[in-house]
Amino acid sequence: MAETGHGEASKSYITLDSSLESVDQAEEMVLKSARRAGFQEDDENDIAMAVREGMVNAVVHGNRYSTKKRIHLGVETTPGQIVITIGDEGDGFDLSSLPDPLAAENLMRQSGRGILLIRAFMDEFDLHPRSGGGTEVRMAKNLAGRS
Repeated sequence: MAETGHGEASKSYITLDSSLESVDQAEEMVLKSARRAGFQEDDENDIAMAVREGMVNAVVHGNRYSTKKRIHLGVETTPGQIVITIGDEGDGFDLSSLPDPLAAENLMRQSGRGILLIRAFMDEFDLHPRSGGGTEVRMAKNLAGRS
């Protein structure tokens, strides 16, 4: 990962195992970048929650814990924004097939709210097929005062 000063642009990419330990590693990497970019604690908490949700989805639902599949994490900062991409090597995912987590029949389910939370905590969200197979989530958070 390139070390840069406050507010400078940087890009970093890492490939991680399909394990829950990788969730913590990803969160730590992203938060270091967010701090260097000048994000404050409240925004850091939002970013951390979104990254955790995206990583858990990639490990559990995308790669299904397969030791043969990897998670691809990218972090890009500019003076006004952080962009995070999380890609899995799973079978793919159709966002329109996701049940509404706020529907009465889904309120008591143990899972199914990750994308709802990512959308709530981040300023931008996109989910699309990943080049080479799987799914990629792209999320971005704007630095306060830089929308």
